[in-house]
Parts: sequence; structure tokens; C-alpha cells
Amino acid sequence: MPSQSEILAALAAVPGPDGRTPLPQSGAIDGVTQRDDKVFIAIRINPAEAAKMAPMQAAVERAVKALPGVGAVLVTLTAENASAKPAPRARPARGRPIEGVDKIIAVASGKGGVGKSTTACNLAIGLARLGLKVGVLDADVFGPSMPRLFGIKEKPTLAADGQKLKPIEKYGVKVMSIGFLVEDNSAIVWRGPMVTSALNQFLRDVEWGELDVMVIDMPPGTGDVQLTIAQNAPMSGAVIVSTPQDLSLIDARRAIAMFKQVETPILGVVENMSYFVCPHCGTRSDIFAHGGARHEAEAQGAPFLGETPLHILIRETSDGGAPVVATAPDSPQAKAFMDIAERLRSALFDTANKRILPRIVMD
Repeated sequence: MPSQSEILAALAAVPGPDGRTPLPQSGAIDGVTQRDDKVFIAIRINPAEAAKMAPMQAAVERAVKALPGVGAVLVTLTAENASAKPAPRARPARGRPIEGVDKIIAVASGKGGVGKSTTACNLAIGLARLGLKVGVLDADVFGPSMPRLFGIKEKPTLAADGQKLKPIEKYGVKVMSIGFLVEDNSAIVWRGPMVTSALNQFLRDVEWGELDVMVIDMPPGTGDVQLTIAQNAPMSGAVIVSTPQDLSLIDARRAIAMFKQVETPILGVVENMSYFVCPHCGTRSDIFAHGGARHEAEAQGAPFLGETPLHILIRETSDGGAPVVATAPDSPQAKAFMDIAERLRSALFDTANKRILPRIVMD
């Protein structure tokens, strides 16, 4: 791998944001990070000129990619301007379509620890088992889970055009995650604009091909990432994951409110870890209470998609990179996810809710 000085020397031939000053002397480089054969570069720009920076961004990628030992380059444009006055509140932007992708859904929660990523993974595989072409975008940049859930250890490669990354396919699902590009024990220390730029590149600079559904695994909370994706991708709707307990439902309520604010339809609510059945005596225990997510969905006027159990098989298959829907499809646990996937497919494609016209028979 090249050293930092070698990278900066290569960038000396690239004009900075003003079009004249060499990039290293322009003061616009916000950081250079290396992981294995990957180079991450952040460049600070004026937000008003973001649309004009694409040639500079491409030139940086070419210059660094030409260095020996560099396998991939990710250039993020950070558009920070602390002195700028806040823009007037406007209607949420509707993102331009992603080529080849029909529906885009977010799987979200108001807080962590409710099994959102496990649910997103199994629902994606469930939709694929129902005959749909499915992709998963892991949008949790600081805590990516999809590499572990899908059991993917390899790195993505460049597509035929030499520019886009190819998602990794497993269990019939195409997957992309920042976790493919960094080591498990490496911390990603990025500011908000860097995360925003990286997510936009994962949306646009990945060769997704033809997809019926792209499932986006959101990070917990209601922050920049959720707003960025809602504004930059044409969202078909959101699935909210919660446990039945009141503490989780409070945050689920906030997540629903956030998606309503950005005009993203709520496709439904899932109650995860809804109940526990003892494998020895068969006694059912509602460890986190039961039915809270259903009641919250009714209160919010949102569909209730179903409930999934708290079961060791789900935990073991998730930790082992062998999701239960893919590796134990006949189990009751997999059936719970498949039932939700079927309701979700119906909500997305209206296969079960089309009005049936009377048949007129003449004789």
C-alpha cells in the first residue's frame, strides 16, 4: 500500500475545489484513511457547488487507484458550512430512481437491540424465497451487521466498467455493506457529511442490476442517515421493528413520526422477540410483555405485519451467518418471518388487495 505522502503526491496533479490550486495545498482534504487495500478520502467543499465537484471526485479516484497496491478508492465530499443560514423548511425531497430498482423499503427502529438487522436479513431472504429479486443495503455505517448475518467474509470487486462495486450475493440476495471494506475491529470515525456521501455512493455507485425490492437496514434512531436516505432514494415505505415492551415502543413511535414527517409510508410494524416457548416443557412466557407493537400499530393507523419469537435457533443461525429462513425454512421460527414477508410483498405489490370485479356470464 502507498504511504500517506505518496497518496498526497499523486493528488498534487488534481486541482482542488477552486479548479486551480493543487488539492493537497487547497486545504480541502478532510482526511485520508487506509484499510487493507482500500483508501478512503474526505474532501470538504462548498455545499452550493456540490453538483460541480463530480469531475474532481472522479479525478481523485483515478489518481489514487493508479498507485500500486490500491484495490479500491472511496471519495466522500463533505459539504459543511457552519456560517450558512439554515435553509427554509421545505417539502421533503423525493430521490431520483435507482436504475433497475423497483421498490425501496427501509427496515428501521427507534432504538438498538430490538433485532432490526436480524429481521431485515430474514425478511430479505423471505422475499427472495417468494420469487422476488432482492438486494440489501446495510446503512448502519458505524455498526454494520449484514456481513455477520449473511456469513460473508470476501470483499466486493469492481464491476466490468471499473467504476462501480459489485454487491456480494448469498442466499439469493445481493448485499452491500461498509463492513465489507473494513476489518471487524476497525472503528469508522466519520462526521455526518462523510457518512451521507458514502451512503449516496452505495445507492448509486453499486451495480445492483435488476431488483424488485431493495431492503435498506437503517441504523437505530432518527438522525442524518434516515433523513439522507429518505430524501435521496424514492422510498416505497418503511417497516418498523419493535419489541413489545413500553420502552421500545416509545422509540418506535418516534421512528414512525420521523418517516411520516418525510412522507414515507409506513408499510407495517413487526413485533420481534414477542414471546418465548420453553423447548423442554412447552410453556409460553411473554418475557418482554406481548401485543404492544400490535396496539401501537393500531394507534398509529399502521398495519401490523406480525410477530416473531424469542428463540435460540434465531440467535444461533444469525450469529453463525446462516439465517433461519435460509437454513431452517421448515421451522416455526422461519415460518414467522415468511408470514411477514408475504404480507410485506402484498403491501408492496398489491397482489392480495386488488379489487376483484364481478364476472359476468352470458348464456
